Amino acid sequence: MWFPAPRPLTPRLLSRLPDRHRTPRRTAWSDANRGGALLHSFLEGPCFDATGALLVVDIPNGRVFRVGPREWDLVAEYDGWPNGLAAGSAGSLLLADHRHGLLSLDPATGSIAPLLETVHSEGFKGLNDVAVGPEGQILFTDQGQTGLQDPSGRLWRLWPDGRVEKLIGNGPSPNGIALDRAGTHAYVAMTRSCEVWRFALRQEPFVGKAQCFVRLPGGTMGPDGLALDARDRLFVANPGHGMVWGTDPHGRPVFAIDCTSFGRLPTNLCFGPDGTTLLITESESGSILAVDIPQQ
Repeated sequence: MWFPAPRPLTPRLLSRLPDRHRTPRRTAWSDANRGGALLHSFLEGPCFDATGALLVVDIPNGRVFRVGPREWDLVAEYDGWPNGLAAGSAGSLLLADHRHGLLSLDPATGSIAPLLETVHSEGFKGLNDVAVGPEGQILFTDQGQTGLQDPSGRLWRLWPDGRVEKLIGNGPSPNGIALDRAGTHAYVAMTRSCEVWRFALRQEPFVGKAQCFVRLPGGTMGPDGLALDARDRLFVANPGHGMVWGTDPHGRPVFAIDCTSFGRLPTNLCFGPDGTTLLITESESGSILAVDIPQQ
């Protein structure tokens, strides 16, 4: 290690997918991504809506839940693979769907509508995550089955006026995406190369000097979801090791969150309304974990 060992933090159970929503079954998604395993769920995309409610997605079963301490409300269930979730405009939510592209969800009614299904009639590889930047720009990763064998994953940007721009076209499995608090820089997890890339966001569709901000140890899976706190400290879900890592704004590792007492698949992250509680979807156990992040 080039740096001192990061400070260990211990997660706690916030909520667990109720048993009535757990029916293990095999799906086309689990065939392609989990070796044909029987899955009760695969949770990702934690996000707070305009009312302050926490929502998560269940990819293989096409479900979106509103999370309560004990009961979870089924907001939507449809023929898709919802992956990323972010707060949109006018109380709506944005869904990055692996099968159907970029969708809009009304959390009050559960209605889903397409926002962007193709670019110039060409379909996506398979969307993964979504984030909203300054001036209403929507950034979303197009991961598909890309990896070291095929580093052709993409990062797209959709503007409110309908313009679509490809910012990255050579990603080895672009996955989670997050922006710094100023909205000037983007971070993208490249799962199969075990890296997080950082680059400046410009008005024009140009990315220059993309930098490897964090390089994680190799293993069975690299980084997945990302989140930044109010101090621009980056948190990285690393399901290959059952860990969440935290770095300072310069990429120096400062926190290590071991989730393996619950499961080995911490997939996605977000901060609670207080700005100091990190929430983690742990997909092996079908749980939401919480960690209090030190402010000093």
